[in-house]
Amino acid sequence: RGFVYDSRNNLQMRGLVVLLISKAAGPSTAELSFQHDMVSGIYSSQRSLAEITELIHTAFLVHRGIVNIGELKSCDGPLKDMQFGNKMAVLSGDFLLANACTSLAQLQNTKVVELISSAIGDLVQGIYYENSKSSENCLTDDIRISTWKKQVFLSHSALLAKSCQAAMELAKHSAEIQDMAFQYGKHMSMSHKLHSDLQPFVKESSSDAMAFSLNCAPAVLHQEFLGRDAWIKQIRESRHACVFQQLQEAIKAGKGVTSAIDLCRCHGNRALAALESFPPSEARAALANIVYAMTQFS
Repeated sequence: RGFVYDSRNNLQMRGLVVLLISKAAGPSTAELSFQHDMVSGIYSSQRSLAEITELIHTAFLVHRGIVNIGELKSCDGPLKDMQFGNKMAVLSGDFLLANACTSLAQLQNTKVVELISSAIGDLVQGIYYENSKSSENCLTDDIRISTWKKQVFLSHSALLAKSCQAAMELAKHSAEIQDMAFQYGKHMSMSHKLHSDLQPFVKESSSDAMAFSLNCAPAVLHQEFLGRDAWIKQIRESRHACVFQQLQEAIKAGKGVTSAIDLCRCHGNRALAALESFPPSEARAALANIVYAMTQFS
């Protein structure tokens, strides 16, 4: 229920961005004979692609809901319920992914199939990487921001970036426009992830510290500035504090948060630069506003 009724209402973001960038680019001169297939400046194939993108994203969200039975305690609930939940998560995610692949084949465009298939491969690789870094023994790994960027591209940016490029391919736009659409999708989603990672450190909340990952961007940047030995010492000192509150304050006091904000704005500016290749329109303005919303911090 929490997944379906997300209070942030951002579950349809990827499909919306694909539709907006399709409308912003408009029809290409190579596709004039198919303009009768357009509704509100968007081809029906591009609408299908937006739905496929959302289906794939949803399928992977469902798959991420699988829990490790071996790590469960009696207070977590009946084991049979958890085992049944795991089976449902696997089957539901597979069902959504199968539907997405069927719809993808119906687009009858080899390059688009190749692009979205490679995005699915990137997602799988990124999630495996995330899971390998989430265990207790890996919390003190010497993760660099360059490694963080590669992992986030795979698990968060590849699907949107390649979907934006595929939308341009469906309208037979030039390779240059396709690349600009890819760049917008990539940098906008990187900015989105950085904005999300920064919330526990910049959001004015209650006295209780908000939970955060030790592999989030501010923590990774803080580790780079601090040095690994000092970072491990800070983790050990705050291990017994409630939700790493002491560690959160240490990260806030360092350069990690301000550097993450700068990086978020850098990716936002690169996304806006990519939009300059598209003609001025309401759709382009909406895409720019999405970036502005993610690069503003109180």
